[in-house]
Amino acid sequence: MSALTILPPGRPLRGRVAPPGSKSITNRALLLAALARGTSRITGALKSDDTRHMAGALRAMGVTVEEPDATGFVVTGSGRLRAPDAPVFLGNAGTATRFLTAAAALADGPVVLTGDAHMQKRPIAPLLAALASLGVEASAPTGCPPVTVQGRGGFDGTAVTVDAGLSSQYVSALLMLAACGTRPVRVSLAGDAIGARGYIDLTVAAMRRFGAVVEQEGGASWVVQPGGYRAADLHVEPDASAATYLWAAEMLTGGAIDLGIAAADFTQPDAKAHALIRAFPNLPAEIEGSQMQDAVPTLAALAAFNATPVRFTGIANLRVKECDRVAAMATELSRLAPGLAVEEGDDLVVTPQPLAAFRPARIECYADHRIAMSLALVGLLVPGVTILDPGCVAKTYPDYWRDLAGLGVALQPESGFAI
Repeated sequence: MSALTILPPGRPLRGRVAPPGSKSITNRALLLAALARGTSRITGALKSDDTRHMAGALRAMGVTVEEPDATGFVVTGSGRLRAPDAPVFLGNAGTATRFLTAAAALADGPVVLTGDAHMQKRPIAPLLAALASLGVEASAPTGCPPVTVQGRGGFDGTAVTVDAGLSSQYVSALLMLAACGTRPVRVSLAGDAIGARGYIDLTVAAMRRFGAVVEQEGGASWVVQPGGYRAADLHVEPDASAATYLWAAEMLTGGAIDLGIAAADFTQPDAKAHALIRAFPNLPAEIEGSQMQDAVPTLAALAAFNATPVRFTGIANLRVKECDRVAAMATELSRLAPGLAVEEGDDLVVTPQPLAAFRPARIECYADHRIAMSLALVGLLVPGVTILDPGCVAKTYPDYWRDLAGLGVALQPESGFAI
């Protein structure tokens, strides 16, 4: 396995870094452009493992997806999807898998969506149950991918209720499908539990950009008018989850890193973490993380050096991400300093230790990009932090190590890893 050791810079990190485009917005834009009639241009997009899986799947389903430059996609769709000739492999791209599971109902035949060993542990049964109420035949014998959808060019029904307790992506998937119906469709939540609600707002904004008519009714339902999508151009804002690592690096080293965008200008939920990060080393005693889930690993790494202990609550959904992030952060932080982090139920409690209590460690990342990037931040202060499988950051931030090096962080690769 490849590895990368971070050498503490011993000085404030200063400079300018342009974070990659938002994964969440890029994947939404790719799918909506594919479902639209005509040619759409997406600029500022993220080019990473996740978005390449989405683009590749759309190509396999008859959509023309061109890549004219490093941050652009040109997508030409017909408003229809073709059944692919073979199962579509999506790696560990949860967003693409969930969105395409719903969109596959519009294909003209069976669609099989599969992924790697990690993806095959990520639940999708609540989405399939909701699709069934629209007359969409879909199956996943284990409750996780592989998923088989019997596409028939459309769906029935005008109302669907979904349990979004595990992921807001189920709601987003249904909303984007709903605009392709022949009658208005009401999408409702089953109960109050939902993953990061702000991502549904991202979905609705992207749908409207591509011509859909969506109205929210109360806090738990949306009505989507029929009519499909029309081609549009969309510029993708930088990724707020990626920005959290740079904001944290700035605070840990007392530096100044210019991202070229103000925190207030982000529309993604994880940007809410900026105010917390700026409070370091006086993070609050409790951080409720349900509405900024991907920022929790960053905040947990920062909490290791906080003035007082921090309890992270509302993070049960982190157990069904690319890995069990609650367990991973507890295990790997405590590898650096015994007792630094512990699980209490579904909470994560981080109790800061003196810097002298930290020790060199080889950090397991569990093939999870967010574990790698967040725990690398510890290496800005602690000597001997080695990240195993550093290439896993390619899932959403391929240039992460290069950007750290550009700020002056020395990195020592081993086992053939190239920065």
